[in-house]
Amino acid sequence: MKNVRYVYGLSSALLVGGAAISLITGTPLGAQVAQNDDAVMDRVVPIEGAPVSFADLTAQLQPAVVNIATRQRIEVANNPFAGTPFADLFSRRQGGGGQPQTREAQSLGSGFIISADGFVVTNNHVVSPDSRAKLESITVTLPDGTEYEAELVGADAASDLAVLKIKANRSFPFVTFGDSSAARVGDWVVAIGNPFGLGGTVTSGIISAVYRNTGQGGAYDRYLQTDASINRGNSGGPLFDMRGNVIGINNAIFSPSGGSVGIGFAIPAEIAAPIVEQLRDGREIQRGYLGVGLQPIDEDFAASLGLPKRRGELVQTVQDDSPAARAGLKPGDIVTKVNGKDVTGEQTVSFLVANMEPGAQVPVELLRDGKRLALNVTLGKRPSEAELQQQTQTFDPDSEESMAPGASNETIEQKLGLQVIPMTAAIARSLGVPAETQGVVIAAVDPNADAARKGLRRGDIVLSANYQPVASVEALAEQVKAAATEEREAILLRIQRRTQPPAFFPIRLR
Repeated sequence: MKNVRYVYGLSSALLVGGAAISLITGTPLGAQVAQNDDAVMDRVVPIEGAPVSFADLTAQLQPAVVNIATRQRIEVANNPFAGTPFADLFSRRQGGGGQPQTREAQSLGSGFIISADGFVVTNNHVVSPDSRAKLESITVTLPDGTEYEAELVGADAASDLAVLKIKANRSFPFVTFGDSSAARVGDWVVAIGNPFGLGGTVTSGIISAVYRNTGQGGAYDRYLQTDASINRGNSGGPLFDMRGNVIGINNAIFSPSGGSVGIGFAIPAEIAAPIVEQLRDGREIQRGYLGVGLQPIDEDFAASLGLPKRRGELVQTVQDDSPAARAGLKPGDIVTKVNGKDVTGEQTVSFLVANMEPGAQVPVELLRDGKRLALNVTLGKRPSEAELQQQTQTFDPDSEESMAPGASNETIEQKLGLQVIPMTAAIARSLGVPAETQGVVIAAVDPNADAARKGLRRGDIVLSANYQPVASVEALAEQVKAAATEEREAILLRIQRRTQPPAFFPIRLR
């Protein structure tokens, strides 16, 4: 269940991912957002210094802040032995009753209206369910209690932003983004939100830091920090300046306890506004891409290399056939500038590159073996978050992984007792095979299956099935289906194991 994303401990780890979900019997969580109109807000600008009251400002803004409720269907395991060797036995004895079941789930959050015709901005994780869930409906509730159905217009997981459209033929109060680049440490700010499901809650504070990097990496690890009270349910909510402009969208908190401790993070409006505009127009979000794994230069790195602190980032890995590889970047390089801009903790390589168009020619300055070099890189198109995660995932072939329900292709699981995953360059490296190896990788083996009796194990690569190459999970599933249709009792797999030549294994079908 994730709405306001929490940062626990000194590592500042953000909880990112799917929609905020609770079973229908649980307590729904929330998130929220808002913005405001410059022309209207000019009438309620307080005097310099601490304002006497936020009441006039709040009265102008609240009509544009809405609550958002979603309903989803989510698969839940109904087998107490799921992931153990006894799972199939339990399922058979229950007549199939141990299979996953679908239950209703819900999430509760907030958003803000940005146009008179009813476009609404919120967080992506409020309305986009995780991989197990299917979004069924979205309901938007205005402060006066009026409810409307809404549709998802566009969502962007990388920035955690989403745009909805209220299905109603009427005019709505709306708000607008301000200029977050003008924010200064010490400026007053106001947040309006839905913490713990309590609608219309207003808190105030100051800007504690600008462009705070939490250390979690990624293209958008760059936030405004505030001490305005932000709690569970404020995620996606507005952070207003004293002219009623939204300068940030509340996104995460630092909290050892789970409650507000006065350290909240908001996505700067200068980052959010262009993305919202593209989502509203139905345009694809395209970002530049280098294809490198980076690490900031901390105090120890700087000391070992004789470099200034918090300047530059160390290239740890270079993806095969990536823009970085084609331009000549190598592991160990220290990137100091991108497109003429210094690389710092607040202005990372990922941030600089993601805010440029694919295909752009970008000068990159770096240090290699103590010498300064300049390369020109033609940026590629940034892959989806799922593709990036797959590229960087680690695979330990020696770990003891049991069968997880629904983790692989159902046909392969049922007929072979195997769970397999696609081959990637990262997995190939971990297995010590060439990056161009074609096949699928065994992730887990049912100990009761013939595959286990024949010695197949995690980390083995399936190269072919019945002499047909299987370069994808779907290709292996098709061969298994074909063997079953022909009423064969077994299928012939060609298996590649580390340090050993490929060998054929006849595996009986179940």
